[in-house]
Amino acid sequence: MEFAAITVYSQMTSERLLQTVTSILIMAGYAVSERCGMRPRSFDLIARRDDELLVIKGVVHIDSMSEEIAHELSAIAHFLKGKPLVVGEKARDAELERGAVYLRYGIVSTSAVTLYDFFVEEVPPLVYAQPGGLYVNINGDLLRALREEQGMSLGDLASALGVSRRTISKYESGMGTTLDIAFRMEEIFDIALVEAIDPLAHPNPFEEGVRRQNDASHPEFDRIGIEYFSTRNAPFEGLAFYGDNTILTGYGPAQKVLRRAALIANLSDITHSRAVCVVKGYNKQKRVGIALIIGEAELESLETGSDLIDLIDD
Repeated sequence: MEFAAITVYSQMTSERLLQTVTSILIMAGYAVSERCGMRPRSFDLIARRDDELLVIKGVVHIDSMSEEIAHELSAIAHFLKGKPLVVGEKARDAELERGAVYLRYGIVSTSAVTLYDFFVEEVPPLVYAQPGGLYVNINGDLLRALREEQGMSLGDLASALGVSRRTISKYESGMGTTLDIAFRMEEIFDIALVEAIDPLAHPNPFEEGVRRQNDASHPEFDRIGIEYFSTRNAPFEGLAFYGDNTILTGYGPAQKVLRRAALIANLSDITHSRAVCVVKGYNKQKRVGIALIIGEAELESLETGSDLIDLIDD
């Protein structure tokens, strides 16, 4: 794939961005879900490669993502045992730098071209953005070894770089530094000191203390021993949990639920979960893809969560 064409983003739209992201992920060997077309939405795509799951939000300007959307994005990724990822074009008034990662509400954000470099070319980013500029991680152990090998004191290296002895000590303990300082260090020792960044190694910001809760708005799930996490900006109504089983759920009137059933089924397939859609006033049972469609009365007739699992798997 010739990638030069997408390095100029001035006219890129969300639609074009998501098309590009989908192409990159397919090239990298991922199975990619259908796009979530509802608005607002906490994510646009889910992709899987072996045991690696990505929950992706595409937004041209990464600063436009709200805290509510970011929280739900990270929560969904957490409960699906995946990684949240934001792909965009701009931050503040500038284009995202190639080879750089940014954080928005604790979620790794990067450009499509950096995504391409990482997943397709297997060239990881080296730079991370923070208030004040672009920074890199230094191999502190190697820096200390090289300094001592050349008989340089902390003060000697500090003087050569124009920083304090305390700063050098922090670099050797793992503190990041600016691009300029990193380049000057590498010139002094004639060796690479900058460490690559794995965007997928960054911890999910979703609070570990926030657990799945029995949702008062869905007492029928609570009654049969199923925990529930409600969503507000996803194509599924929520995530239901019974033991090690995860179920994507749709719930509501027929027009709303049936319109989303195919997408819920597709997402269920990609995430290796189950899917059930409960339709108000519905008295039949059918399937849309792998998603089971049932009425409220049938759900109310179940005695345990295992009955629901059996019904879905039947």
